[in-house]
Amino acid sequence: MNIIKVDGLSFGYSEVEVLRKLSFEVESSSFLAVAGPNGAGKSTLIRLLCRELRPKSGSIRIDSAAIESYTARDLARKVAVVRQEFVPVFGFTVTEVVAMARSPYLDTFAFESRTDREIIAEALEMTETAKFASRTLSQLSGGERQRVFIARALAQDTPVILLDEPTSFLDLKHQVGIYDLLKKMQLEKGKTIVVVTHDINLAGRYCDQCLLIGGADGEKNCFIGKPEDVLAPERIERIFDVKVAVGKAGRKKIIIPLGKFADSVTDTDADLTSTE
Repeated sequence: MNIIKVDGLSFGYSEVEVLRKLSFEVESSSFLAVAGPNGAGKSTLIRLLCRELRPKSGSIRIDSAAIESYTARDLARKVAVVRQEFVPVFGFTVTEVVAMARSPYLDTFAFESRTDREIIAEALEMTETAKFASRTLSQLSGGERQRVFIARALAQDTPVILLDEPTSFLDLKHQVGIYDLLKKMQLEKGKTIVVVTHDINLAGRYCDQCLLIGGADGEKNCFIGKPEDVLAPERIERIFDVKVAVGKAGRKKIIIPLGKFADSVTDTDADLTSTE
């Protein structure tokens, strides 16, 4: 069953077209990576999927209903968003930040119920943020803060979670940790995960599907399918305008960009040593 359906979606800022006739579907409980060069419209797509922006043309359906048919409260029960930029929430503890996600389910001036508190506690445990639940966000590292915002999205209890570059500014350990957490949410909670990423190798390892957007005028600008099919080296080179080398870590293909000063590569199919 498809929980997201995008058909002929176009959007632009002033006279600049960012997305053109974009069409794709996302299956329920799947993990989709959205990749593409800067300016291709990846973050814009996330803003359209949560109705922060309205398309110039085309349609978006969430759980079989047109996105414009939802009230703000009802849409917040369908879609949660973890944004790229960090917006400080001064003075609030981790628990208080995560509890904010329960507002779509509360009546005006209502207090959290026992069920709300259980959902908040479970989100903290699943994201391993319960151990610093009483700290403020300013007392946390970047990786810890990102887990808190994912915990808040989880506590919102939506079938769809959208994330805009959730591993930006994180080190390698925390990048992998975030993807491990997202995969866990997909497999254990049945969440549909849509993540904007620049790391096509992490996308290839964790995601079920990849949506690659971008391309020159007159060319197809949307490719969707299994990562190993979509992230073909020749396509990556054309869309990102960069030479690449291809290797393997275990059974997975990895793609390495080559700059002007990179060593010459004579065997682009060489296996790479893996510590797995």
